[in-house]
Amino acid sequence: PAERMAVAFGRVLRGAGIATPIGNVITFTESIARLGVDRRDDVYWAGRATLVRRPEDIALFDRAFEVFWSQRRSAMNDVEAETFHLTINVDADEGSMDDGRANAADDDDDGSITLRFSTIETLRTKDFAAYSPEELHLAQEMMSRLRLVGTPRSSFRMTPGSRRGRPDLRRTVRSSLRTAGEPITRHHLENDRRLRRLVLLLDVSGSMEPYARALLRFVQAAVAGRQKVEAFAIGTRLTRVTRELGARDPDKALRLASHRVQDWSGGTRLGECLRHFNDEWGVRGMARGAIVVVLSDGWDRGDPEVLAEQMRRLQRVSFRTIWVNPLKVTPGYAPLARGMAAAMPYIDRFVEGHSVDAMERLAHEIGT
Repeated sequence: PAERMAVAFGRVLRGAGIATPIGNVITFTESIARLGVDRRDDVYWAGRATLVRRPEDIALFDRAFEVFWSQRRSAMNDVEAETFHLTINVDADEGSMDDGRANAADDDDDGSITLRFSTIETLRTKDFAAYSPEELHLAQEMMSRLRLVGTPRSSFRMTPGSRRGRPDLRRTVRSSLRTAGEPITRHHLENDRRLRRLVLLLDVSGSMEPYARALLRFVQAAVAGRQKVEAFAIGTRLTRVTRELGARDPDKALRLASHRVQDWSGGTRLGECLRHFNDEWGVRGMARGAIVVVLSDGWDRGDPEVLAEQMRRLQRVSFRTIWVNPLKVTPGYAPLARGMAAAMPYIDRFVEGHSVDAMERLAHEIGT
């Protein structure tokens, strides 16, 4: 109910001339999912806080909300319906339809706004391979909100800590000088806690074409939203794309990465790419103690023994190795492809990667 109501009301506002970015609708959805949809004031203020960006839109928002709220139950009861109609009379001097109106709603002859529901919850579990371009854009917005925190690690560096740490004699003596040499305050040290590095290796070969674009958005969200992240594309060659994906504008970041990677939808040499990574970056330091995530369907044209050896090297130096396979969700799937079978003994966690929901679970897996 929360997702259906949020998407519907967001499109009503767009039709009424209030600019409502999809990111704001997602925030509104999350808000009313927590608050509930039964109390009018809760829904109103959640919408007012997340969907109205200009003071001059408040009056129009209030009118749209009154009409929507009075008709919400008829819309919510028919859960299988694809459309329902609302009529909002908009005076010419209070706003006009924006250029994107056709994308948000269809205007009938009687002035009613036809709303077509594509619930966020349905989109969250839908397979990336079945997405339309519009749905892919929405999914990218959803994944941009993911936060990959990661597990901290203890370093050898000592920092001021709680009373449970070891005594810090230097600071204790220094502070005692202010109290005539009496060590009234005892200071302690503890090991500094630092964020583990996260390394993401994305397969961009032909067999991954239905998924690579969506997964690249997940990788971009990780690079842009977290420190100590490294990103690589793997296909027939290894390409480092950390700098490109670190651009503040997500669309620009994806364009830069796409131009940087020369072997999109080509062949697959996972073993050779991982050998290059291990020799050039991984074993030397980048993967040491890191969380390493490989996003691939496991199809490899190279020697499976090479892939097995490189995965063994990678697992040996990393903190955790996670393999994300979009095909894992397929009924009856078994990791029988040569590359996947060769890598399995050296994988700590083997997870799905076909949908937004799967990527949310992956983000949680990385953080635990």
